[in-house]
Amino acid sequence: MKRLRTSQGARLRVWETFRLNAEDAAWATGNISGAAIVFDAEGMKVPHPIPYQGSKRNLAPQILAHFPERINTLIEPFAGSGAITLAAAARGLADRYYLNDLNAPLVELWRMIIEEPHQLSKQYEKIWRDQHGDRREYYDRIRNEFNQARRPHHFLYLLARCVKASIRYNSNGQFNQSPDNRRMGALPTTMRDHILGASHLLKGKTKCASEDYRTIVRRARPEDLIYMDPPYQGVCGARDPRYLKGVLFDEFVEALRDLNSCDISYIVSYDGRTGDKVHGHALPPNLQLRHIELDAGRSSQETLLGRAAVTYESLYLSPALEERLRTCRRHAEQKQEQLVLLEAGN
Repeated sequence: MKRLRTSQGARLRVWETFRLNAEDAAWATGNISGAAIVFDAEGMKVPHPIPYQGSKRNLAPQILAHFPERINTLIEPFAGSGAITLAAAARGLADRYYLNDLNAPLVELWRMIIEEPHQLSKQYEKIWRDQHGDRREYYDRIRNEFNQARRPHHFLYLLARCVKASIRYNSNGQFNQSPDNRRMGALPTTMRDHILGASHLLKGKTKCASEDYRTIVRRARPEDLIYMDPPYQGVCGARDPRYLKGVLFDEFVEALRDLNSCDISYIVSYDGRTGDKVHGHALPPNLQLRHIELDAGRSSQETLLGRAAVTYESLYLSPALEERLRTCRRHAEQKQEQLVLLEAGN
């Protein structure tokens, strides 16, 4: 089965489904639990097994519109929920994928989602069904067990139940986020569908790692694409509570400068604004990046306060990526001209 998608004028993309075994076929055909069917703004069905604050799931179609035609490896140095990787894999936009995150337990969870989806689904179901009585006491017990053993299924349960799906660690590296007592976490059938869907898209073509982002981006080649969504701007050197080590602004800018010198294609999600209120520091003009604003809609906070200000998130495209996109457009225009000439000759 082939699915055609158009973007950036004449560009066509083909998404081809792979041969599936009996258990995975449910995902591709849509024969899954209704609550698990997640469509993005283009109507594409994309699984999301990891609840994660700051996920770019809703903005993924806008971000993918700036991807080049051919990508060898899509690299996410700050993978988080992997929303961009999953959206790209659902459309067949890259040959391979590289998920990296300094949060080692998160990477171990990704490895299990991709390589052992059925086992993880069963473990999640058991831990989910065992929560009864005092759910806060149960959550605290699982959190203590996770901090001792770092088991992926414990981490998945904590993410499904913690406040705003927001990861928080203390200075000793212990997960310390509180539970949202109104939530029990995703139903086991729903979670299973998302896990199997993600595994179907990524298994056999994805590498997972937990290294410093600078080490990861140095491995990129001109035919690859790096998508970076740093956790927070470390402009004042403060520790990010999701990590034991922050991402410093000057250090990050220097890494981007090095990528430019090697003609590496990359996209960065960084600062933004809500109305006239600016969030974070813009990347410096001397990097020669193309700056785009993505409409993220009204935030829940603005809605609660009765305000109508829209949030815009910044996207930066590297010079090498801009050149690849210009080449794609020229090729598309040439093909269109050739088609017109052929039709005229007939």
